[in-house]
Amino acid sequence: MQTRYILFATALVAALGLGTPAFAVDSHQHATGEPGKLTLDHGVKWKTDQPLRKGMGEIRKVLAAKLEGIHKSTLTAAEYQALGATIDTQVATIVAECKLERAADANLHLIVGELVSSAETMQGKSANKPATGAVRAVEAVNRYGQYFSDPGWKPLR
Repeated sequence: MQTRYILFATALVAALGLGTPAFAVDSHQHATGEPGKLTLDHGVKWKTDQPLRKGMGEIRKVLAAKLEGIHKSTLTAAEYQALGATIDTQVATIVAECKLERAADANLHLIVGELVSSAETMQGKSANKPATGAVRAVEAVNRYGQYFSDPGWKPLR
């Protein structure tokens, strides 16, 4: 299963034209699922665990602190790189520590893929502008809140 996850993560990032994701070499065994569309658990948000809530909360916090600059595209290259690095770190921790049931995990992979791609873009590792990566990261954390149960979660605006 770990090999399938690594292959999935690597293929996702490669398809997006990015480098190898930091979490691809992790030993965490997430369910891979097929790339697709986010779904709810029979109309209900997916259950989360403490490591996932903590990591996503940290990602949301750093994006919220820079939200005005993200919307106005006024962040410096260093600020985009720092945001991307923080997202990479938090995603690696989430992947290493969270323990979700298989279907929830498959949905989480879609969010994780978006976050990894956006972090790479913010760090200048793709042809897209860093500002595009920051907007995509904001969209990804907002989708997390739409599909995963995280008490007190508020979308970024």
